[in-house]
Amino acid sequence: MVMIRLSRAGATKRPYYHIVVTDRRNRRDGAYIERLGFFNPIAAGGETGLKIDLERADHWFSLGAQASDRVASLIKQYRGTPQPA
Repeated sequence: MVMIRLSRAGATKRPYYHIVVTDRRNRRDGAYIERLGFFNPIAAGGETGLKIDLERADHWFSLGAQASDRVASLIKQYRGTPQPA
């Protein structure tokens, strides 16, 4: 099954996550099919904390991909915020 989930990056105590499409059997930080965006939980000031390519996410959902619980809540949050042009 294809999943949309988080892949951890960043330094110790400074997490940074990539939102990726991957086979659910792959490791958390292993190979992935496509990168859809990123999530920075400790973004401060003018830094962007969340960016997702919703068109590509919808494409993968139409093909039967499932999102992890955390990614589903991030997508819902991102859809609710006004996007810059």
